[in-house]
Amino acid sequence: MVKLPQELLKRGERWRAAWSANPLQSRGRLHAEPEDPLRSPFQRDRDRILHSNAFRRLKHKTQVFVHDEGDHYRTRLTHSLEVAQIARSIARPLGLDEDLAEAVALSHDLGHPPFGHAGERALDDALAAHGGFDHNAQSLRVVTFLERRYPDFDGLNLTLETLEGLVKHNGPLLAGGRPAGAYLSSGLPFAVRDFGRLDALAPELFAGLEAQAAAIADDIAYDTHDIEDGLRAGILALADLRDVPLAGEILAAIARDHPDLDPARTVHELTRRLIARLLADVLAETYARLQDAKVRSPEAVHHAGYAFVAFSPEIAAAEAKLKAFLFASLYRTETVLRPARIAGTLVIDLFAAFLADPSLMPEPWSAGVAGDGSAGTARRVGDYIAGMTDRYAVGEHRRLFDDTPDLV
Repeated sequence: MVKLPQELLKRGERWRAAWSANPLQSRGRLHAEPEDPLRSPFQRDRDRILHSNAFRRLKHKTQVFVHDEGDHYRTRLTHSLEVAQIARSIARPLGLDEDLAEAVALSHDLGHPPFGHAGERALDDALAAHGGFDHNAQSLRVVTFLERRYPDFDGLNLTLETLEGLVKHNGPLLAGGRPAGAYLSSGLPFAVRDFGRLDALAPELFAGLEAQAAAIADDIAYDTHDIEDGLRAGILALADLRDVPLAGEILAAIARDHPDLDPARTVHELTRRLIARLLADVLAETYARLQDAKVRSPEAVHHAGYAFVAFSPEIAAAEAKLKAFLFASLYRTETVLRPARIAGTLVIDLFAAFLADPSLMPEPWSAGVAGDGSAGTARRVGDYIAGMTDRYAVGEHRRLFDDTPDLV
């Protein structure tokens, strides 16, 4: 292989802070591989994610609105790309590794089943007797087991840093040896418990700053873009946002700056300014926390016991109220809930059919699977359904049933 001059490779390097992950000091991969002379380990992770089947399928997976409600609504794919852009915008000023932040952002929804959270709830119910279903944990299963692209191993063989960021971007998995955070009451989901190298991901420590940046970028993306999609759908109106924290103040400023601006441009300007406002707050708050704690290494971040990448208390309170508004005025409206209920029924029907007769699944999913209702069969069925796009799931339901309902 051609070996490039070092000065050419160094041109791609940006300023790296002491608290940043360093690709030259990566803890490696689950399966040893020669290093790539053209890309850092984290660049290579990002590229493997982008080229994966699971990433391409996000194009036809629901974000809020199902696939056939319109061409301009966000899908899991466009959402993931927007999260990655915001994560990079956080990473660069803080001197973090942008490629690692982007890799975590691009992979965070790879395990999402069809039909968004409605599909996830349905699969969790269907698999309740066999460890349940959690899309964050399923993302780990996708990149370590379900993707089949390489001759020497299953999965994408991502670095431990990317795997750690993927599985812990919302916080540690364990505290004192017990499930923590979102898993405090339910316990660790199957896909995490089934992963044989959990100890290599330091489950009781916080993830690095790059993963924390991806996590808060996810919040910023869906806070802002779900407003835009809700306005496009006619479920929300600009007038509804006048008294909503953050959004109302920005709309008032837009009206002062551009008194005759048409509604469509007003919506885009609202989105742009809201992202900028939240992003600026995160950068200022994160930098202040790092300075106050005198952080000088990524290890100090892992052992701190709290997240550094965060909103300020004032903006955190306002953002929580914004989320509450979206839940009440968008996510819990009949326009969104009706197709979600139908979608959940489709998933349950598919699961029951495939569990009873695994031969109804195509090869290689049906290979060697007995129709005995065992945990192994149920998990194979769950993996198959979780990988489906919305339209493929609808097509499979029509293949097996005579009464597939319309989602819209």
